[in-house]
Amino acid sequence: MRCIKFPVTAAAALSVVLLAAGGASAFCPLCTPVSKTLSEQVAESDAVVLVQWVEAKKAEGKSVGSTTYEVLQVVKSPDSEVSKGARLTLDRFRTGQKGDLFVLFGSKAATIEWGSPIEVSEASFGYMSQSPSPEQPTQKRLEYFMKFLEFPDETVANDAYGEFASAPYKDIVPLAKIMPRDRLRKWLTSETTPVTRIGLYGMMIGLCGNAEDEELLKSIITKPNEDFRLGIDGIIGGYLVLAGEKGLDVIDETKLSKKAKPPFSETYSALQAIRFVWQYGDGRISKERLKKSMRLLLERPELADMVAADLARWKDWEVQDRIYELYDTDDYNSAVMKRAFIKYFLTSVKDGPKGEGAAQPAHVKKGREYLDKLRERDPQLVKEAERYLLLQ
Repeated sequence: MRCIKFPVTAAAALSVVLLAAGGASAFCPLCTPVSKTLSEQVAESDAVVLVQWVEAKKAEGKSVGSTTYEVLQVVKSPDSEVSKGARLTLDRFRTGQKGDLFVLFGSKAATIEWGSPIEVSEASFGYMSQSPSPEQPTQKRLEYFMKFLEFPDETVANDAYGEFASAPYKDIVPLAKIMPRDRLRKWLTSETTPVTRIGLYGMMIGLCGNAEDEELLKSIITKPNEDFRLGIDGIIGGYLVLAGEKGLDVIDETKLSKKAKPPFSETYSALQAIRFVWQYGDGRISKERLKKSMRLLLERPELADMVAADLARWKDWEVQDRIYELYDTDDYNSAVMKRAFIKYFLTSVKDGPKGEGAAQPAHVKKGREYLDKLRERDPQLVKEAERYLLLQ
């Protein structure tokens, strides 16, 4: 697997990996986000035509110039306003040669307002014009787009990836039985595969792979490196789905423990992968085992505030004592960290039976004890945290 060879600060690594994670609640959770796909643009446009470049006039004076195209094929047109053979002249000079192919997307107003031309080949136009519409079932659509992953035409390959990146994870899982396992292995190890797609392919091979693939993913994950690796969160996520708890043991040892000392981006990617398995793993790794790994990251000050929030959401109250011990120690002595720890205790107190006189579990009582002590130490921070949670 290739690396992006440039230094990344902790903050920069965090921002990039957050993008790579994508929208975990709705879309492929370990894919790099993309702009609108071609099928989405077709569905949202009132007019779509294939045109060829005819001629262009350069800008002169106040004129921005113009470019003329000939319509070769009409995909859709309101009230048949556009027909084959028609010529469309658009503002702005655009270089080209006779016969160069473009797609125009238009919106209906008083007339059709055309967007900027998108250059296409015959192959990419055929792919676009035959793509199933967004109204069709997502799983069925993905079966079509999966055939075009890493297609030789870059426009097609990018768009096919975009369809997967925009798809809910639940619609990707059922495709495991028809995923191209051998090609996925090749793409994961090829120097020519764009790094933005690596996360998806790692996740996919986790769904369809076998013991051989498990070892491949492990070798990629544990390979010593000092560079930021875009997509490693998807590879770790796929590895955990495939290997289960024994795979998580490997991640604990190589990415999470303080002894391992991996780059920040690697540890954060592992954190993202654990979150992914918690939400989407369908019991592949038990919740208790996932909590155990997440607790290791409390010992990493650069991540402990986020980890405390995760453990609070997961209702893991077994680390109340440790969080209190860490509160305002040298590496944890910041307002951000303190507020995160206070919110953890506030959440623990709320996780009990409602109603006056109801018997409260031990974690609620302990949470109140620690909050009382923290109010004495940092009354303003506790007040701010309480106000924040009240607004949630």
